[in-house]
Amino acid sequence: MFDTTKELLDKITLGGDSVLELKEVRFAGGRVNAPHRDSLADELSAFANSRGGVCVLGVEDGTNQIIGIPLDRLAAVEAFARQICNDSIDPPLVAVIQKLLVPTDIGAEVPIVRIDVPKSLFVHKSPGGYVHRIGSSKREMRPEYLARLFQQRSQARLIRFDEQVVPNATLTDLNAELWERFRTARSKAEPDDSILGKLGLARRDEEGTVRPTVAGVLLASDNPRRFLPNAFIQAVAYKGMSSVPGNGTDAYQLDAADISGPIDLQVMDALRFVARNMRTAATKDVGRVDLPQYDLTAVFEALVNAVAHRDYAIHGSKIRLRLFADRLELASPGGLPNTMSVESLALRQSARNEVLTSLLARCSIHSGLSGLETDRSTFMDKRGEGVGIILDRSEQLSGRRPEYCVIDDAELVLTIWAARHSAV
Repeated sequence: MFDTTKELLDKITLGGDSVLELKEVRFAGGRVNAPHRDSLADELSAFANSRGGVCVLGVEDGTNQIIGIPLDRLAAVEAFARQICNDSIDPPLVAVIQKLLVPTDIGAEVPIVRIDVPKSLFVHKSPGGYVHRIGSSKREMRPEYLARLFQQRSQARLIRFDEQVVPNATLTDLNAELWERFRTARSKAEPDDSILGKLGLARRDEEGTVRPTVAGVLLASDNPRRFLPNAFIQAVAYKGMSSVPGNGTDAYQLDAADISGPIDLQVMDALRFVARNMRTAATKDVGRVDLPQYDLTAVFEALVNAVAHRDYAIHGSKIRLRLFADRLELASPGGLPNTMSVESLALRQSARNEVLTSLLARCSIHSGLSGLETDRSTFMDKRGEGVGIILDRSEQLSGRRPEYCVIDDAELVLTIWAARHSAV
């Protein structure tokens, strides 16, 4: 939007509208006095909740005259804008903030700050509530409009969340090596944007530009968290049976990691985390036989289900992997999809993210991890046997059946009990 300085200047001359907001910057002492923090937060949030837009700081609204920002205060204005995006808007806003030199009416160049706000995957709340952009002004959304917007930007819409376009991503953000693995021999001659579209890894946005989808970012970008900050696994191994100190328990951490990257690599790295932190006993009745705390095949199935079926539309919620002395807990954002229940998990199939599950069924399992015994060559199978494997193999090892529970219809938690072996 306004890719050249001339385009931006021409637009400033015409004044603010549905995609442009102009603000003069004033100071009181060493701090920014205008625009007011809450007012600017509302303007930026309104752009994100609408089709996106550009806010220019250093232009007098009304006259459209470029007056600029004192050079020695430019960094303070940039920090002011960044703090608003991070602290005054929920969920935090991903915006591009640039310092630019532009000419005034008399030809002198002065600094301004440009804030580019893309249309968001999420619905943002600012101090003024849930607002959107109508023409050159912001308006609080009516309840029925807000409800419809939440539905449109959630996994419940006809276009599922993993199929939605990531507004601020481009095809250059995808790693060709990561998505080429899904290309078949029959599609070798197809253009990149065509095959990416067929795979569900990219789509055209409302302006006709081909951009990565949520699934494309998760499976084919090196750093999905750049666009989806919550797309990672937080793993912690504790010494005792609780993460809370006191009550006679020792809660200190033995190991911790934030596991990022493409989601198939997240699964394997999380599996290695479990393998290196679980205790392994041994018996020497007939040679040495290692007796692990957890069946890694069951843990693998649990991790695959977590990354494939979690609700990526819940901002700020990550997958949480916790290892305790007596159990493994895996918490995945989102309740159960459709009419699924805890009791029916082992009997039925339902995919919240159809593109992810489809491509994980074509994604080859990485080798090199002992203890992973599976007859599958890909991360997911189409028979829906994963939950049964988790339950049966874990119970066979520990003697206690794993437990699923849903917390506040917002998180699915799986508990796998550790085997209690005595080293011989």
